[in-house]
Amino acid sequence: MKYRKLGKTGFEISEISLGTWQVGGVWGDEFSHENAAKILNSAVDSGINFIDTADVYGDGESEKAVGRFVKSRSERIYVATKCGRQLNPHVNEAYQPAVLRKFVENSLKNMGLETLDLIQLHCPPTEVYYRPEIFELFDRLKDEGKILNLGISVEKVEEALKGIEYDNVTTVQIIFNTFRQRPAELFFEQAKKKDIGVIVRVPLASGLLTGKFSKQSTFTAGDHRNFNRNGEAFDKGETFSGIDYETGLAAVEELKALFPNQANLAPVALKWILGFDAVSTIIPGASRPEQVSANVAALDFPDLSAEQISQMNSIYEKHIKKLVHHLW
Repeated sequence: MKYRKLGKTGFEISEISLGTWQVGGVWGDEFSHENAAKILNSAVDSGINFIDTADVYGDGESEKAVGRFVKSRSERIYVATKCGRQLNPHVNEAYQPAVLRKFVENSLKNMGLETLDLIQLHCPPTEVYYRPEIFELFDRLKDEGKILNLGISVEKVEEALKGIEYDNVTTVQIIFNTFRQRPAELFFEQAKKKDIGVIVRVPLASGLLTGKFSKQSTFTAGDHRNFNRNGEAFDKGETFSGIDYETGLAAVEELKALFPNQANLAPVALKWILGFDAVSTIIPGASRPEQVSANVAALDFPDLSAEQISQMNSIYEKHIKKLVHHLW
């Protein structure tokens, strides 16, 4: 495992880490603590030391599994969680300091921890980024010893750029992959300038970039890849990076032609992301331990050549850019 600094948190964290959206089972399935423990142990055994969760994953069960696990290991494991998505309706007006404080305290209780290494606002509406009182709350929580750092998880580059104007924001979690390239422009430049840790989520475009899906692939009823392709439940950019499924498949076929000997394109996709020095870590998910191993194996994949990167970017320009670049 290789490690990078997570911005001004000062944490040295694994280049490949673990996102726990589906760690207790495939999306929509009943949460399995046994499965979660297997995945978490596999991750740390492979050198991963950063785990990202949220209070809404498994309705709090993911936080409980992560907290129990961290206390069972002797290694220093950095834990990030998120707050805000419990709000219903999830609107700007619902974001209030007292409510967010309660969410943080509930996360601490779920995980059985005294302090959170990193708490992130969980993709709040854009208007929230223009409200200083929301960000000031986390200074007080830090003074009280309840958190060490504040981060933001965003949908849009605009939100990332506004969020890092607040001095107490230390990290930004954002969707970035070869099918979602806009963050590599102005945002990465500003993140490096302000020493912001960049946590990349949805690195495989919900599995599309593994190259394992086809027109015949099916997804269970509770899987967001089945019910959220047009943003029916939350921002459609979280599902296949907001790309029309058929268009994505066509682009993936061209990627396969670039790497004809690569049955699984995941290492290629992850290696492309790690080529950006603004990136601190990537947090692919896993619903079984073998997926953790496959993700970590990307670190042993040969560096991509300048020609391969250029051709991958050309596929984005041809198939994807005009459809998504301006949206997020």
